[in-house]
Amino acid sequence: MTVLQISLLAFPVAYAAVMVWLRSGWDALLNAESGMKHEESVDDNSELKFSVLIAARNEAEALPQLIRDLVAQTLPAAQFEVLIADDHSTDATAALVAAAARETGFTLRLISLPAAQTGKKAALQAALQAARAPWLVCTDADCRLGPGWLAAYAGLMMQKPSANFISGPVLLTGPDTFFAALMGLEFAGLVGVGGACLARQYPTMCNGANLAYRRTAFDAVGGYLDNNHLASGDDEFLLHKMHAAFPGTAHFLTDAGAIARTAAPPTLQALLRQRVRWASKWRHYQSGASRYLALLVLGANVALAVGAVAGLCRPALWPWVLAGWALKLGADAWLLGPVLGFLGRREWLWGLMPLQVLYAPYALAVGLAGLHGGYEWKGRAVR
Repeated sequence: MTVLQISLLAFPVAYAAVMVWLRSGWDALLNAESGMKHEESVDDNSELKFSVLIAARNEAEALPQLIRDLVAQTLPAAQFEVLIADDHSTDATAALVAAAARETGFTLRLISLPAAQTGKKAALQAALQAARAPWLVCTDADCRLGPGWLAAYAGLMMQKPSANFISGPVLLTGPDTFFAALMGLEFAGLVGVGGACLARQYPTMCNGANLAYRRTAFDAVGGYLDNNHLASGDDEFLLHKMHAAFPGTAHFLTDAGAIARTAAPPTLQALLRQRVRWASKWRHYQSGASRYLALLVLGANVALAVGAVAGLCRPALWPWVLAGWALKLGADAWLLGPVLGFLGRREWLWGLMPLQVLYAPYALAVGLAGLHGGYEWKGRAVR
């Protein structure tokens, strides 16, 4: 075996080993959820109180649907309040929330940011300062929530009374197109890896569209203070800090009733802007697990692309190239099978091969753009 042959397989073998390890974590999550659902006794959760925090900027079109979803929650209205922080919207967002507050059965409050404050973290911080409950639950203004969303959080909190941070599942929705399916598959992979890493207690990623944290833990780790200068990362930086300060108290919520649904970016340009925004925080990670996983994923995908080129130049290498591809795609399918089953999108598995072909140039382009640090979000240029 030559050095070149070994190099073609090194990253795919390491990647496959990690995916198998993560699959066992995901299986443990599903088994724990199944056990919870079959318990005969149900504890009283009437003492659990939630403040739902939503940052909104120009969301007048999406907010009515979200508010209807919150009205439909099975958790009693007395157990939660909703605070929508308006980040200097130029549409009817503020007026819409003010009008809805007079009609909902739960407490709904509009928080307006001062002129000197902008951005999602500032909006969430303003809402948090006005919040009254010991648990803060975050979602986005353009999300759709099932009626059991808050009840699912309450259920896990009863099972894990020492919890300080809970990451919830997110599903991309959109038209039944090739492009939308590939976006959904990639995003499902992020959800699956994030949940499995939490099960293994090596937290890497979560999504601010669906998460909850204990207020006292947020204060204890200093909230957003040490990364307040970064426009992105209100979710993952907080997860990493809470895990470091309170090991073993961050969990993933594997309850289908807790899935937050959000529309996929409508165009390739919008997708790239979103992914560059996410990638811009990578170089600021303090978590070793997140850095190592990102490098492993990038290395495995680049190795497959390089292998394909090498096979065209040296046909004798094709057995090694194909072995690398089989390892990588097999590992992806092994992890994503139950993840997509949980999300109700198992049919997306067909997209593994086309996504793999596109992923190496896509990941490299997004990673390099993220290192540059500039992107556009909600009509603002961010550096």
